[in-house]
Amino acid sequence: MKLEGKTAVVTGAASGIGRATAEALARAGAHVLLGDVNAQAGEAAAAAIRARGQGAQFLCLDVTDGASIEAFRREAIARRSHVDIVVNVAGWGKTEPFVKNTPELWNKLIDLNLLGPIRVTRAFVEPMIERQAGKIVSVASDAGRVGSLGETVYSGTKGGVIAFSKGLARELARYNINVNCVCPGPTDTPLMAAVPDKIREAFERATPMRRLARPAEIADAILFFASPRADFVTGQVLSVSGGLTMAG
Repeated sequence: MKLEGKTAVVTGAASGIGRATAEALARAGAHVLLGDVNAQAGEAAAAAIRARGQGAQFLCLDVTDGASIEAFRREAIARRSHVDIVVNVAGWGKTEPFVKNTPELWNKLIDLNLLGPIRVTRAFVEPMIERQAGKIVSVASDAGRVGSLGETVYSGTKGGVIAFSKGLARELARYNINVNCVCPGPTDTPLMAAVPDKIREAFERATPMRRLARPAEIADAILFFASPRADFVTGQVLSVSGGLTMAG
């Protein structure tokens, strides 16, 4: 899967699945623009990629802030002239019974997990339409396909990302733009590290392969959708969950 000459944007790229995705795209030859609110970790991730002789730059990005997204878009175009691949990874969740949720938590989940990918996609899609080429990959979650205990509103936001991606795929297919979703199961990320041990262990027991996913395994699926090997694949949802979710 070769991406030489391509420019890719990856949100949430300072750690976890986002960082693993940035590294995978860079290894395939893309110049990667890493976006994240964590400037220190984002700069370190970009520097590590450059140290391997690959192209990467960090640009501060808050996907909940329209002004931040516009500044990111302008800087991305100034540095690379155009963007070929957009990968929406930035997201967040909290395990808590629905009846204990606050409206503030709902708003944060919706703003980051659903509106974030919508905003970032909108920022880059028009030039793709003009060039009649592009790849958009959003990281949803198997929680958005089958629900997840203690993550009710989170599941709703991820289900929204799936539906948004399918609708957008239909709209953009005429322009040769591919839009797809990757749905991780429980994955060994910094977010998972904040989950109580008993819940983490329950995830491992429930997964037929008896372990959590590694971020690089999610990144491999994203790389496929971003590559020429997926040129005739659009509107699809790929679960990477060790068999935890087998949705039809």
